[in-house]
Amino acid sequence: MNASPDSPLELWGGVECSVVRIGDRIVDQLARTGHTCRLDDLDRFAELGIRTLRFPVLWEHHETGDRDWRQIDERLGRLQTLGIRPIIGFVHHGGGPQPGGLLDTHFVKGLAAFARAFARRYSWIDAYTPVNEPLTTARFSGLYGIWHPHGNSLEAFARIFMNECGATRAAMRAVRETTPRAGLVQTEDLAKTHSTPRLAYQASWENERRWLTFDLLSGTLTPDRPMWSYLHSGGVSLEELQSFIDDPCPPDVLGVNYYVTSERFLDERLHRYPPACRGGNLHERYADVPAVRVRTEGLVGLTGLLCELAQRHPRPIAITEIQLACTRDEQLRWLNESWHAALAARAEGVDVKALTAWSLLGAYDWDSLLLGNADNYEPGVFDVRSPVPRPTALAGAVRALSSKGRCEHPALSAPGWWRRSSRLEYPAVSAPQTGGGTALDGENPSQLRSPLILIAGAQGRLGRAFARICEQRGLLSVVLGRTELDVTDPVSVERILARFAPWIVVNATGYGRIHRADRDEERCFRENTLGAENLARACAARGARFVTFSTDFVFDGSKGEAYVESDAPAPFNTYGRSKLEAERRVLREHPGALIVRTSALFGPWDETNFVTITLRQLAGRRSVVAEDQVVSPTYVPDLVNTTLDLLIDEETGLWHVTNTGHVTWVDWAREIAALGGFPDHHVNAGRSSLPATRPRFSALSSERAVLLPSWQRALARYFNERSGPVPLTLATA
Repeated sequence: MNASPDSPLELWGGVECSVVRIGDRIVDQLARTGHTCRLDDLDRFAELGIRTLRFPVLWEHHETGDRDWRQIDERLGRLQTLGIRPIIGFVHHGGGPQPGGLLDTHFVKGLAAFARAFARRYSWIDAYTPVNEPLTTARFSGLYGIWHPHGNSLEAFARIFMNECGATRAAMRAVRETTPRAGLVQTEDLAKTHSTPRLAYQASWENERRWLTFDLLSGTLTPDRPMWSYLHSGGVSLEELQSFIDDPCPPDVLGVNYYVTSERFLDERLHRYPPACRGGNLHERYADVPAVRVRTEGLVGLTGLLCELAQRHPRPIAITEIQLACTRDEQLRWLNESWHAALAARAEGVDVKALTAWSLLGAYDWDSLLLGNADNYEPGVFDVRSPVPRPTALAGAVRALSSKGRCEHPALSAPGWWRRSSRLEYPAVSAPQTGGGTALDGENPSQLRSPLILIAGAQGRLGRAFARICEQRGLLSVVLGRTELDVTDPVSVERILARFAPWIVVNATGYGRIHRADRDEERCFRENTLGAENLARACAARGARFVTFSTDFVFDGSKGEAYVESDAPAPFNTYGRSKLEAERRVLREHPGALIVRTSALFGPWDETNFVTITLRQLAGRRSVVAEDQVVSPTYVPDLVNTTLDLLIDEETGLWHVTNTGHVTWVDWAREIAALGGFPDHHVNAGRSSLPATRPRFSALSSERAVLLPSWQRALARYFNERSGPVPLTLATA
């Protein structure tokens, strides 16, 4: 198991594979991401340069009467062919096939029997994680009641935890009957609790409990430690506790999982925090929030916590999970910072073997701890919302780290949001922590040159939205109006690009007076077509990424259902023809350009979109007359964030990006009235009286990937975000 101390830091891979019961519902991440149906995912992982993979062979999936191994044979055989070493996981937050799950009296023996049968068939495998995160699972399933068996007591927590650790020991003993060299890679959340002075006692207790998994398995949980009496008071016998001292199962590698929320902060001043954050112990009430959102000093960070772990358990360490649900640039920063944190810990003498790219295929609904059923997807190294998993910018970063030990990307020139002042969500509290630094691990991005995004179109809603969201995401940008940059003038375009040398150019300019375009055809084509063509040509010459926006009006509406990218355009008004010609010229001049077709924009920051105008009319007790044309409403923050992600992923060509679903203008107005608390009889159906011909059914969908949530969910968020900032963690399809 152990590599040479002088060997380079390895990059492992892992797939989110939780299977949990919530009431009568099974939440299965492997099924939701489609991994169970795609053998060729393993080839995708190999192409990243990954040679060690946390690989699930879940007890729930494969414990059948006949134990049909055919699918496992196929997949493990493929891993052997690809030269990838698997670390086998049997239970990932689940409870196995027993009815009682984690509280079942047969849990330990059942998992041991499964492990024994597995090892006899696959004796060449030498690394296992029988049970993922025993302490974390016991807390969520036994103390907090979130997952099955939904316990809310110390007794349930203690029994679940002891069953998990007992099953880990029994499974490893069973495996080693066949494969004596097999190593245990035991995973657990690398937690840390901070607090106000008053709650220092609670923070100290939680910071002792965080080591419980490693302490018990290693045989170092002795009667003089507080967790010994804690487990005993939960009904664990002294004999069972003593058995782990007499017969330990020490991990060969300590697998630590670190998230931006792994560090917590406790505060007794409840009025500072929303009700959902409030809890307490037997003595007093307090709020429990992510430390990054309140602590002045920020996070201790991965390097400091690895050093703390190494002091308590001087064993080889692997960072086994680091997923971040955020925008693509922030995901790149989190991966890069984690890599440098591991290197910094190695420089301090900590035996860190590897960092795991987790999760390769992303995950669903972890924003609600799997309680929700909203299909909130967070992409990983691949995005599974495409017909074939689509590599994101993280794939390039993983390849670079695997092959060169470093990655470079313009987005890495700024620190992650967890290092910026905007991270604070609550009144800041200073809570100094001895023994752990708060400086940024690795290189300080503020010392690096900051590449720039150039946004053309300062006067428009889209240009202003790009400028705002770039600032929120830590992406340096400049937004220029027509006086600074005339996109219809090639000389002006060349001069500006030479001056700013952008890595991305966003064309948010254009002629948008659809009802006047037929009477002002020359100007419409000049601004929509020639401007986009000039920018595309200049970007191609400089190797800059380029995006321009098109419209649903390139279609005539005769299809009667949502249009996808491969449908043949057939515009029948001047505006649509100008946009279609722009698409053709842009791709001719810059084949690597991104063209985003979208529809019916609305957002929280301008006063001229359909939603805002409708609300203003309703508030003024005026009747709203809306048309029966069918469109795909598109929430501007979703559009801008997703477009930036696609640019960072280096996607090219034509994409349809709208919120999911379609609606007539009149039914949309009725939904607006309902959410705004207005009677819907103030909304009346009408026919278009505008001179420009418009398609009756211009809804858009995508055959490349459906990336945005439904328009109904977006509209609900509009009401919540009308006066506030847009969160960086997005609701997604």
